[in-house]
Amino acid sequence: MSTVSKSLDLDRIGWREWLALPDLGVGAIKAKIDTGARTSALHTHKIEPYRLGGAPWVRFWLHPLQKRNTPDLICNAEIIDQRRVSDSGGHQEQRLVIATQVEIGGHCWPIEITLTNRETMLFRMLLGRTAMRNRFLVDAARSFVWGKLSPEQAAAKFSDSSARNA
Repeated sequence: MSTVSKSLDLDRIGWREWLALPDLGVGAIKAKIDTGARTSALHTHKIEPYRLGGAPWVRFWLHPLQKRNTPDLICNAEIIDQRRVSDSGGHQEQRLVIATQVEIGGHCWPIEITLTNRETMLFRMLLGRTAMRNRFLVDAARSFVWGKLSPEQAAAKFSDSSARNA
């Protein structure tokens, strides 16, 4: 089967989508689908590395909903790597990397995510090309192929006690 035939069998995804990070307690986050980014990136506004059982872990805080400071989630994850990442402006930053599950439209699989402050960016998360490889074909003309959430629907994906340890 040719590469073209295989790609036609892939599910479509728009240039922006709502997704979830269930292991982190993130019920909804709007992500930019970014084929220009190798690794996915998640907005965090505070990061605290620590050790657990001799392994490197990180506690981080995030506001998953754009233009909102609530919920303020507290997440914990094992650090699987540290990488020097260049952003779209060419600025380099050393970032911690975690592995977690991502869910889009009933599809769920493990991805790697770098942690960084994206406060000034339009999207709190980028879903990079490595996370989508052999899963989706990006349709740059479409948005929210897997469903659009209103601000109220997105907020309802989080409980009032939104602090969670993964």
